[in-house]
This record gives sequence, C-alpha cells and structure tokens, in this order.
Amino acid sequence: MAQRRIGIIMHGITGRMGYNQHLVRSVLAIRDQGGIVLSDGDRLTVDPILVGRSLEKVEAIAKRHNVARFTDDLDAALANPDDEIFFDAGATKIRAGLLEKALAAGKHVYCEKPTSDDLSVAVDIARKARASGRKHGVVQDKLFLPGLMKLRMLRDSGFFGRILSVRGEFGYWVFEGDWQKAQRPSWNYRKADGGGIIIDMLCHWRYVLDNTFAPVKAVSCLGATHIPERVDEQGKPYKADADDAAYATFELEGGIVAHINSSWAVRVRRDDLVTFQVDGTLGSAVAGLHRCWTQHRVNTPKPVWNPDQPQTMNFFDDWEEVPDNWPVDNGFKVQWEEFLRHVAEDAPWSYGLEEGAKGVQLAELGLKSWAERRWLDVPNLQF
Repeated sequence: MAQRRIGIIMHGITGRMGYNQHLVRSVLAIRDQGGIVLSDGDRLTVDPILVGRSLEKVEAIAKRHNVARFTDDLDAALANPDDEIFFDAGATKIRAGLLEKALAAGKHVYCEKPTSDDLSVAVDIARKARASGRKHGVVQDKLFLPGLMKLRMLRDSGFFGRILSVRGEFGYWVFEGDWQKAQRPSWNYRKADGGGIIIDMLCHWRYVLDNTFAPVKAVSCLGATHIPERVDEQGKPYKADADDAAYATFELEGGIVAHINSSWAVRVRRDDLVTFQVDGTLGSAVAGLHRCWTQHRVNTPKPVWNPDQPQTMNFFDDWEEVPDNWPVDNGFKVQWEEFLRHVAEDAPWSYGLEEGAKGVQLAELGLKSWAERRWLDVPNLQF
C-alpha cells in the first residue's frame, strides 16, 4: 500500500463555515484519521495550506491546529504545482473570480455555495470548469445529513407511495446584536455584501428538492426583511436591508407541491432547526438533521374536528422512529472525501459547478418572483 499526498489550498477558513465545517471537521479530521484509503489500497493524505488576507489570523489558526503552511499570498499559493486543489469558502461576491484564477493555474476547484450571486456568472464559471478538464465541485452538504438520507431510503423503498407534498421549516432567531451577540455575521444582512436568506437558502433547497424528491419546475417566493436594523461585530448599528425571511412554494416534477419557510426571525418550536414533512398516499415522514419519524397508512389515526372540546389525541404518539442502521459522519467531511476520491482516482461525482449554477438560478428566480409577485418556471440550463 503506497501513500500519496494531495495539497489543498484553503481560502476563506477564518469565517465560521470555512473554519468549523471545512477546515476543522473535514480536512483536518481527514488528516488526523490518516487520510483516506483509495480503491487500489493506496492511502491518500491531505496537506493543507491556509490562505487569507490577514496573515495574523491564518497564522493563529495554523498554529492552533498544527498546520505547517499558511500565507496571505494567494498568487504564490496558486503557483505551487505541488498543491492540486483550490477550495474557497470566502465571500460570495469574489468567489467566481477566485475559481477562474485557480482553474487558469491548473487547479481542481471545490467551493461553498452559492457559486455567485449572478446566474450568468455562475453558468460561465461552470462552463469554464468543464472546458478546463479539471475536477470541480460545489458543497451540497445537506444531502449527507442522516435525516435526509433516511428520507431518500424511504422514497427508494416505496414507503411513501405517490408523494403528494413536502413541507419544510428552517431557521431560528438570530439576535439583533444589541443586548445579545448575533450568531451570524453582519454581512448576511446587507445587500451590498451579498447577504440575504433567499440567495443563501434557495441554493440549498434546489439540490435538496432535486435529489431527495423530484426536480423543481416552478417557484413562487415572498421575501421579507423583518428586522430592518441590527448591530454589527463592532457594536455599531447598521441598516439590515437584505431579506431575512423567505416563504417559497415550489412545483416539482410529477405534481409534487413543496413549501419551505426559511427565516432568521423565527423562534423554534419543532424537532430541529430544519424539518421536512413528506406526505404520500401510503405513508408520511418527518425528518430533522439526524432523526426521522414515519407514519404508515395503516397506522394513521382518524381524528374528528371538534373545536368545542380540548384535544384528547396526542398526535406525536402515532409516529415511529426510523432506526440508525448505518454509521454516519459529518456531512461536509463525507462530501470532502468523495471529492478527494474524484480527484485522485476519477471516482463518481455528481456535484459539479453546474449544480451550483442551478442553485443560483433558483435563488435568482425566487428574488424575481418576489419582486414581480408571480409564479416563474425553472428552465433547464445549458452548459
């Protein structure tokens, strides 16, 4: 068994998502487990170099986690032929330009979503990636959540029968930053910085709906800015002009109706920070991030509407939990391992930058639907 090294240029790892999910819980976790074993028995080990505008910040992170290499010179990092992969989890506004530069340097590219806040740019970078012959990918982490994996297992087993509808609830209360510190960065709430929940979350809902239920054919979306003023990381009030909530209905292939509420201004009284209820002719299921409950046709209770009497039925008692019949790992890490295998041995991969463009398309149509107050079809993109 031979050992093979792969160098990864990691940009945008000083932010919350880049640091927690991609650096610590994915790449460094892969490093600490000794890499991954390829199909031929070789072991692939990862060697990251951390890149950021602030050398002080990336140096502190590198020292904290025993990472030998760090720099504030992206051009020099891209010029190193020993590092094959460029990864970006930085600001959406500059992502496509960074990916283009990395592709021109001959790197394989992997990035967070959205790939852009402009559909034409997202399609263009996907086309350039295809033409380059390099491997390319976009993060679609929610597909690897145990709860959604259980929903796909139920779908594939025929449990639902004909799926009728999907209802999703996502979000939580993000504090305004005045009397309690906000859990999300202030740029999320400024249009000029690429903020807004529609561009953020409809990219997720595109791949979740497409891959878990059926392709999205049309969308109707209403956005809102419920909290118009917030306080930033320096304690200064600012105008929060980006949408912080989205109420979207989707028509899926086969007549399935999906509705997903997404909000950073909602208080949680449900099983998880995101839940999906799927109703079909033969059965229903409710899934969160990890757990999933089902109710089959033969176990469905028969309530009678009577507003004059207190409800005596406990509807939660009639659901059965799906067991954890397979080991699970961090969803970001699982997708990282798949991408590394794709680069190292051309293993199957379904999450190219084309999929990123589809997410941007749905977000852009959601914003347009809100502005024009109408349903919009989702056409096929040409790459």
